[in-house]
Amino acid sequence: MPMPTPMRAPILADKVAIITGASAGIGRAAAKLFAREGALVVAGARRQAELETLAAEIADAGGKAAILAGDVRDESYAQALVALAEREFGGLDIAFNNAATMGELGGIVEMTRDNWAHVLDTNLTSGFLGAKYQIPAMQRRGAGALIFTSTFVGHTIGFPGTAAYAASKAGLVGLTQVLAAEFGPSGIRVNALLPGGTDTEMAREMNSTEDAINFVKGIHALKRLARPEEIAHAALYLASDLSSFTTGIALLADGGVSITRT
Repeated sequence: MPMPTPMRAPILADKVAIITGASAGIGRAAAKLFAREGALVVAGARRQAELETLAAEIADAGGKAAILAGDVRDESYAQALVALAEREFGGLDIAFNNAATMGELGGIVEMTRDNWAHVLDTNLTSGFLGAKYQIPAMQRRGAGALIFTSTFVGHTIGFPGTAAYAASKAGLVGLTQVLAAEFGPSGIRVNALLPGGTDTEMAREMNSTEDAINFVKGIHALKRLARPEEIAHAALYLASDLSSFTTGIALLADGGVSITRT
């Protein structure tokens, strides 16, 4: 007679997690996965309708989510997300700062200062603003896990035309290292997650033809793109006690793109 499969405790049981960029792609997949693993999710993004759909899907699956639409470039929004987490769920344990933009792609000589500022504000300054309010909330809990979505672009590979995007995402790795050193004594772990090519709306905007998609697949050792859920599982590792002695790292979940030369 086969042995019954033992029930596994949820990995994030009763943890409160803020996730930005939650209306699509990696953020949406992470919100659903974290909720399935027991987290109480505060989901942020610009698009209200998509957030409402996400919250309904989480509730239908037996989870709990609060939503707040806004712009991660605004300091008041970073503060409001933390206030919502503490008001609705009693505190904050995890923050997955995932919202991002590619901006306008092209050479730096032709790039406008407005585009440069927009990309850095969305990708890098938003991380600073998030951490500014998330870390004190985590200190009030006695510990926490902070995650920034960076990328292999500008870390292990340089793609022409992506200067603002690469600079902003590389800056998150530096921010990660400093915050990990500063707040390790408070029990707060800070890590950067560096996905490879992932099948998201943003990636499809950048690679809009079959030839372009096949090129991106081919530069990965696995010869394919990641599903958003695969990157969400890497974020789950960094958010949970599975990575309890991991801090200050740039974790590549990149399908081998960083080591491939064929």
